[in-house]
Amino acid sequence: MFHRDGPTLRELARQALTSVEQGYDLLAPKFEHTPFRTPDPLLKAAFAQVGPPGSVGAALDVCCGTGAAMRVLRPLCRDRVVGFDLSQGMLDEARRRLGDAPGTAALDFVRGDALALPFTAEFDLVTSFGAFGHILEEDEPRLVQGIARALKPGGRFVFVTGQPPSALNPGYWVAKGFNAAMRVRNALWKPPFVMYYLTFLMPRARALLEAEGFDVEVREGGMPKPFGSLVTVMATKR
Repeated sequence: MFHRDGPTLRELARQALTSVEQGYDLLAPKFEHTPFRTPDPLLKAAFAQVGPPGSVGAALDVCCGTGAAMRVLRPLCRDRVVGFDLSQGMLDEARRRLGDAPGTAALDFVRGDALALPFTAEFDLVTSFGAFGHILEEDEPRLVQGIARALKPGGRFVFVTGQPPSALNPGYWVAKGFNAAMRVRNALWKPPFVMYYLTFLMPRARALLEAEGFDVEVREGGMPKPFGSLVTVMATKR
C-alpha cells in the first residue's frame, strides 16, 4: 500500500514516462514512503549474516537509493561506506537522511552507472538491494564483472534474491504482466525506463557469479514475514 506522504499515481505516471535517472530524481523526496523502498527487517536479516559490528573494513552499496541499506551497514564497517547511484536526487536524499546514522565509518556518495563501476580492489563488501530490476538481462554479466573488480580478493558480494516462482503462483503472472507492459512502454516511448521483475534469480545469479570467480553460498531461512521465500546470497571473490 502507498503511504499517505508518498507519491500520487499521477506523480508515479510522470516518473514512468521519463528516464530511470530523471524518474528517480523526481521520486527521491518521497521514495521512503513508497513500497519500492527495501524494508528494514529484510535489510537487518541479510546483514545479520555478514558479521558483528566493526567486522568489515570498507563497503559499497550499489544503487543505494535513499540510503536504507547504508544505515544498517555503517555500524558493521570500520573505515567507510560508499553509496553509489545513478540518481543525484536519491544521493542527495541519502546524504540528508544519514546525518544521524549510527556508526563511525565515513560516508561517501558517488553518482554513476552501475554497469561502469569506477572501483578496483577497494572494498571488502559490496551489497545491492532492489537494483536488479533496473538491469537488463543481457547487461547482468557487466554488473557482476564490475562488482568483482571493485572487491578485494576474499571480499564478499551480499544480496537477497529468490528462486523462480511457480507458474501456479498468481504473483508470477502479475510480474509477467508488468514486464510485458514495460516492454510495450519502452518500445513506444523514449527514453526507456528499465524496471522489471523476476530478475537475477537463482540459479542464473549463481551461474553469473561463478563465471566471474566467486564462490557462492546461498543461506535460506532467517527472513522475516512476508519475505520467507527469499534467500541471502554471500558470494566470495577468490
